[in-house]
Amino acid sequence: MDVITSKENSKVKYLASLHDSKTARREGVVFIEGVRGCEDALGCGVTPTVVVADEAHAAWAEENAGRFGCDGLVLSEACFKKISQTVHPQGVALVARRPAKAGEITLRGDGKDIFMCLEDIQDPGNLGTMIRIADAFDFGAVLITKNTADPFNDKVIRSSMGSIWRVNILEYEDADQMIDALHGKAVNIIAAELHGDDLSKAKIDLPAAYFIGNEGAGLKASTISKCDTKVKIRMQGKAESLNAASAASIIGYVLQELR
Repeated sequence: MDVITSKENSKVKYLASLHDSKTARREGVVFIEGVRGCEDALGCGVTPTVVVADEAHAAWAEENAGRFGCDGLVLSEACFKKISQTVHPQGVALVARRPAKAGEITLRGDGKDIFMCLEDIQDPGNLGTMIRIADAFDFGAVLITKNTADPFNDKVIRSSMGSIWRVNILEYEDADQMIDALHGKAVNIIAAELHGDDLSKAKIDLPAAYFIGNEGAGLKASTISKCDTKVKIRMQGKAESLNAASAASIIGYVLQELR
């Protein structure tokens, strides 16, 4: 493969443009970078449209371009740094079609389903961690509102540690639409909020879905009012609240113990 050495090359400019989440969405693609990120994606069945490497990893690009029948690009170190979204690039990246986020809620059939519902979560690190939690606890899906951070943002992908490719993610216009879909499947809906019942004592039946709200504002009052159960995590220390991902982890663990 020829080595691209100009930062003004149209292919280099295109790859660099995918740093912008809106551009990547519009193009219908996701940019994946780093050895672990790429191998996780490929191992989970993600099919690349372009594989990219610096000169030191040219063999990786050539091998995978042949393996998947896609375009392969080798860039100079300077050009690879231009397309990279990290301070210390590892020299490998790929572009893949953006996974669909539409679809229906499906139940596993044993009545033990658990779903995580996220209303307007903004921090990519939180979102990636919560997707990883859903993967660890074998949840049926992560449901997100339209105003939640892009689940295929580079920071979300990295913080999910590969779970992004194993978890079903369904996007809804808002929480109301999400609640209607869950109630249509006879799923019990739980709101995590400060005035709820003690989580350790609350009566919870599966199948269940639990809502975690925006990091700053929490769940909307209208969302809380439509949930079947309200729970809080009892804290004996002086902190007023927990990080959204921490709360999601604790509630998720308690629910999966009910199986």
